Amino acid sequence: MTDRIQRLRKFFVEEHRHREQRSKPCDPFRLAAAFHEQNLPDSQRAVNRLVFMLEEEKPLLFPDQTILFLRTNPTLQALFTVEEKEALAASYRLHELGELSNICVDYTRFLRAGFPGMRRRLEECRERFLAASQPEKVSFTEGQLTILKALEALTTRYRDAAAAAGNTQSAASLDRLLSDAPHTLRDALQLQRILHFTMWCAGNYHNTLGRFDQYMMPYLQADLDAGRLTEESALELLEEFFLTFNLDSDLYPGMQQGDNGQSMVLGGMTPEGKDGFHLLSRLCLQASLELRLIDPKINLRVSRDTPLSVYELGTQLTKQGLGFPQYSNDDVVIPGLEELGYRTEDARNYAVAACWEFIIPGRGMEIPNIDALCFADVMRTAVMEHLATAPDYDSLFREVVKNLKARVDEMCENTKNLYIFPAPFLSLMMEGCLENGRDISLGGVYNNYGFHGTGLATAADSLAAIKKYVFDTGEVDRTDLRKACETDFAGFDRLLHLLRYEAPKMGNNEELPDTIAGELLEAFAQAVKGKKNERGGIFRAGTGSAMYYLWYSKDMGATPDGRRAGEGFSCNYSPSLFIHTKGPVSIVKSFTRPCLKHTINGGPLTMELHDTLFRGEESITKVAALVKSFIDLGGHQMQINAVNRDTMLDAQKHPEKYHNLIVRVWGWSGYFVELDKEYQDHIIKRMELTV
Repeated sequence: MTDRIQRLRKFFVEEHRHREQRSKPCDPFRLAAAFHEQNLPDSQRAVNRLVFMLEEEKPLLFPDQTILFLRTNPTLQALFTVEEKEALAASYRLHELGELSNICVDYTRFLRAGFPGMRRRLEECRERFLAASQPEKVSFTEGQLTILKALEALTTRYRDAAAAAGNTQSAASLDRLLSDAPHTLRDALQLQRILHFTMWCAGNYHNTLGRFDQYMMPYLQADLDAGRLTEESALELLEEFFLTFNLDSDLYPGMQQGDNGQSMVLGGMTPEGKDGFHLLSRLCLQASLELRLIDPKINLRVSRDTPLSVYELGTQLTKQGLGFPQYSNDDVVIPGLEELGYRTEDARNYAVAACWEFIIPGRGMEIPNIDALCFADVMRTAVMEHLATAPDYDSLFREVVKNLKARVDEMCENTKNLYIFPAPFLSLMMEGCLENGRDISLGGVYNNYGFHGTGLATAADSLAAIKKYVFDTGEVDRTDLRKACETDFAGFDRLLHLLRYEAPKMGNNEELPDTIAGELLEAFAQAVKGKKNERGGIFRAGTGSAMYYLWYSKDMGATPDGRRAGEGFSCNYSPSLFIHTKGPVSIVKSFTRPCLKHTINGGPLTMELHDTLFRGEESITKVAALVKSFIDLGGHQMQINAVNRDTMLDAQKHPEKYHNLIVRVWGWSGYFVELDKEYQDHIIKRMELTV
């Protein structure tokens, strides 16, 4: 890291000095009230709001900066008044905040055109719609032109401010961008920053970066060939660009601070079937390693052909305690997506959403986190209602599957009548929108919905215990087991110990619970198979938990695996919190036994390794080999936390000493001291493993 980057990091990330220049927060419903008074349609509101947000921004430059644009207005204006939004929620299903989020645009559609090219394309479309007497499409396109004009005006203000401040490098870059598409890495990164900045100003959130190394490599290669950049100067430029994701992130919405969706995908198969890991992939890993920041969140696409050296590069980031990279296995994901109906070139080009869901850049108007199945709940309900009379284990399992199917049917039904706020700016970078005068919120090439699946280990371990101790050996009386679950094991201390610490568990490479887990996953996949949502898309089953591992467990009673009432489930696709594991190799073997190709919505095996493990280079190779073995054995996704329980406990007592302590939460990394205590406590309870 150069001295300049160190100064920028200290100024923006450690001291947050730029925040002092922000305007004071104002009424977020100021515009919405005016929109209501004028009875404006939603599409016009979206245009007017973004234009307002861009016009409110004041150019702000600081020493050492060369990649510009940061928020000075902290207040995002609402599209609707409180009363209007309540009325919408009563008539429609609103997903999360109602704003379009968690998709991946095709940045190349703007990068290759630039401001002038995008303006020409919009004007051509407007003329075509006028000639065809399509007033709604004309209005939509004119709205996009209005946004483009406002964005060009803000870029001009930044150019003039940079020139006035003597920042000739930035002024020249912005001047070139106003008149042409970018041809250098510097200009491409500056335009990328402008686009990403504008997406947040538009109210969209969880704005992912897609396959950054793939679409930026041509600019780097051109600079290297022309002698404009060396690898060292390119790294410095990348590090400044990476810093920009941490300038305004405190303003971004999320379940917790850090849950902002700024995920970046590196490596992986290209649409043409070639290996996509190259120089820029490596430089991005190095930039993240040196900066040690939670954003951008790195995802690394790998396969059985990926050399160990690439895993070792990734493990260097894990060693720093960043909680990433998250690994995704092309050998499982690509054929899994193809089986769901994705074109081969699109499946090969998959990116990762805010956490770990697989989405298609520029083509997917998908909602990969629209709901979640609780495996533990459908299992517990079946046990409490049918264990007493079940003649055998298979009969009980059929009741579990019956409950699962009923819950999936209910979830599918609950997705109907969806309404998403318009996103005219994002529509510029989505296939078919500009050409057809249609907002992406109304649908894209792919319109699939994804369901998470939480509490899997709890369900599998519970059913394994029932099969072994109730039906196979008769060691446990079914009436006692049911009563123990009802009373949170009050008076059943011996039974609790047996179920909690001696019974078969996922994570110990035991065939019984691992096989049951695979059967539950297959039942989930079959339950959604063939179903269509109202947009013509399919439903995808997954192994991720998101925040549901705490939400769904809070009010759930005790379970036959020895879990106490209200005790949290494991995060994502992971062993239960309290098992006595045989070690990480056993966990890898357990969690690669099920076929994961059919539950391909995403959801990683999440493991915690003690941070002292990473003291030597030999350990780096061992951890890298562990990850590679998970991929080679057919695992779909994996993420690793380097943690220290004592450090986290001290951080709870003395948060002022641990501002830079980073942990992986469920599908994103955040600063430990900024998390709510329930999330801190869950991470502390997870297993610390050694290799």
